Amino acid sequence: MKKLLYLASKNLGKISEYQKLLSDVNCELALQPDSIEVVESGKTFRENAVKKACEVSKKLNNYAIADDSGLCIESLNGNPGIYSSRYANNDKDRIRRVLSELEGIHNRNAYFIANVCVASPKGEIILDVEGKCFGTILLSGRGTNGFGYDPIFEELSSRLTFAEMSNDIKDNLSHRGKAICKLIPELKKIFPDY
Repeated sequence: MKKLLYLASKNLGKISEYQKLLSDVNCELALQPDSIEVVESGKTFRENAVKKACEVSKKLNNYAIADDSGLCIESLNGNPGIYSSRYANNDKDRIRRVLSELEGIHNRNAYFIANVCVASPKGEIILDVEGKCFGTILLSGRGTNGFGYDPIFEELSSRLTFAEMSNDIKDNLSHRGKAICKLIPELKKIFPDY
């Protein structure tokens, strides 16, 4: 029987992404119950990821994995940063705000960052990794896949926006994909195949 690994999130889209990324790990992923609320009050992506993983693992007395991620734009002093998902009311408005703040600015260098943590059933962080993906912010969106800032973020090596990429390409190049890739060997030790 597979051991449970709780994803410290209520986002259904995120669990399907994690199921795909962790398909080689012998665990059963489950979303945190609706009854658990975790306030993301950290000042960094890592602090938020640690807080989510620790609180969910302690309350459920089980392993929990959490991430916090966002878009950091050089010429906006790293904004939207930890406020990426709260920069405006919806994806369309968030993109509009970023493009408006970048109007007339030539330096459009940016990166996506993901901090991913795994907590033990006792609420202690046992794995902690970071993944980054570098690119630039376009003048307007391209592509129809993905969510958030994906249409305006052109990844450096492929010259594609996240919204133009297939899921497989995005999994390999994205900040979250890179972070999870670092975790897999250690997760396999926690969740062995036998």
